[in-house]
Amino acid sequence: MNRMWPTTDKTEQLLDGARQGDADAVNRLMDRHRDAIQRMVRMRLDQKIRRRVDVSDVVQDVLIEANRRLAGYLEDPAMPFHLWLRHITSDRIIDAHRRHRGSAKRSVDREQPLVVQGNDRSTIQLAAQLCDAEMTPAARATQAEMARHVEQAITQLADQDAEIIVMRHYEHLSNQEVALALQLSEQAASMRYLRAVRRLRGLLGETPPEG
Repeated sequence: MNRMWPTTDKTEQLLDGARQGDADAVNRLMDRHRDAIQRMVRMRLDQKIRRRVDVSDVVQDVLIEANRRLAGYLEDPAMPFHLWLRHITSDRIIDAHRRHRGSAKRSVDREQPLVVQGNDRSTIQLAAQLCDAEMTPAARATQAEMARHVEQAITQLADQDAEIIVMRHYEHLSNQEVALALQLSEQAASMRYLRAVRRLRGLLGETPPEG
């Protein structure tokens, strides 16, 4: 499984450099996470808003805010760095939706259907897991059809269910990471995920017909 967010070992080295005042370490730390931030923004920023707000501008806002708040994080790192960045990214996406839609409290997830393509590896892997289908290179049309079926079902889930499915299967966060990000116990995070999968299976009903 390819993680969306960088692994922590190299990140910790760069954080140590940042604590010692190494400006280059700070720059490399932010650059290391730029692609993951960009993917998160692309997945969650409403298509209509993207006509007025460029994804790269939101990413830049995240990095500027992270730089501004980095000293405070280094003094008290309450969560892993990538989860801290993820939280800032989520806030910037919500702010963009509020500014351009005038909706003060709507969920970012329900404001924006998942922006993934039918042949996205994460969707295909999820479709194979949910539909108990063997995914082979010879079945590209079937894969794409199943992926579209799964994506459509995710958009029909309640906010909490859609959120945890995206976190686990598109951001590839572990149950422990999800628990930290959502401020839940690991047991509660696991139960929420299992419920979401069960509801997603219910929406799918049965394996989509082969193309």
